[in-house]
Amino acid sequence: MGLYILRRILLIIPTLWVIITVNFFIVQVAPGGPVDQAIAEARGIRSNMSMERISGAGQKETGEETDYSGEKTRSMYRGARGLDVETINEIEKRFGFDRPIHVRYANMLKDYLLFDFGDSLFKGRSVIELILERMPISISLGLWTTLAVYLISIPLGIRKAVRDGSRFDRWTSVAVVFGNAIPSFLFAILLIVLFAGGSFLKIFPLRGLVSTNWKELSFGMKILDYFWHLILPLAAMLIGGFASLTLLTKNSFMDEIGKQYVMTARAKGLSDKRVLFGHVFRNAMLIIIAGFPGAFIGMLFTSSLIIETIFSLNGLGLLGFEAVMQRDYPVIFGTLYISTLLGLFLGLVSDLMYTIVDPRIDFESRAT
Repeated sequence: MGLYILRRILLIIPTLWVIITVNFFIVQVAPGGPVDQAIAEARGIRSNMSMERISGAGQKETGEETDYSGEKTRSMYRGARGLDVETINEIEKRFGFDRPIHVRYANMLKDYLLFDFGDSLFKGRSVIELILERMPISISLGLWTTLAVYLISIPLGIRKAVRDGSRFDRWTSVAVVFGNAIPSFLFAILLIVLFAGGSFLKIFPLRGLVSTNWKELSFGMKILDYFWHLILPLAAMLIGGFASLTLLTKNSFMDEIGKQYVMTARAKGLSDKRVLFGHVFRNAMLIIIAGFPGAFIGMLFTSSLIIETIFSLNGLGLLGFEAVMQRDYPVIFGTLYISTLLGLFLGLVSDLMYTIVDPRIDFESRAT
């Protein structure tokens, strides 16, 4: 098993390199980057300050714009017309675009090997500080939601599979379908209206992960305050995840229960409980365990985005979304690097969990 783990760790390096490389060149050629935004801002300021002074002197009869020195501006940026070359060069230097693309790419790879993601282009802070500041919020949402989903869905799915067709199975199926049909953001708004002072009750807080006086509270009260703020966001994220996992668990156990080895075990006189947990469980749980890393990463970086926005939680999902909107490249690649690295390592953890659930699985012998 040690050789397999070593191979998987070594495979992380080229995989991470390919993902970062592809996204780097896609983002670099995409229009509307930070230089374009800065040029548009500078052009707007220059135009407002000098509108009366230039009074049409910067435009020829043919409609071709010139800069204020009367010389035509040559630039690769569409919004650069009306700005002198020195201003454009200064903006490019400010954002690091005065160097060729291959130089920027090589410098990025070298810095990322040392986990140096640079500084945000718009927030005035280092990327690693922003990630570390917002990581606890995203981990809180992702970890607790994933654990709650698994703790609810697996026992519920097993019971539904064992009692397939019963009254319990029917009414829980209605709840599962109902939960699967409601978008998490819509359920979040409903929770706010009902329980966060929207129109009815004001039981739970609407913003933040802790209260403003959290540091002044005792240790026990800090824990209660922390979970008090988490209840509504977790409930909103839980509703869709628990439905899909419950159905997956039920179908997986139903498929295993109908196989020949289960009938043989029962024919030998084994009790239903022993057959279920001694034989069916480890086979049926393989597909569920395989989805754990993806579920956690999804909760951590994607599913929590809308919930973070609705409940004013400054997590990694919201940070990445803001960076994409602003074309804040260091933050985009920093969050992408961290999320990809976590996903690859959790994939390795998933394989190790396979061997724990079913010791018969040996990835190392299969690789050879």
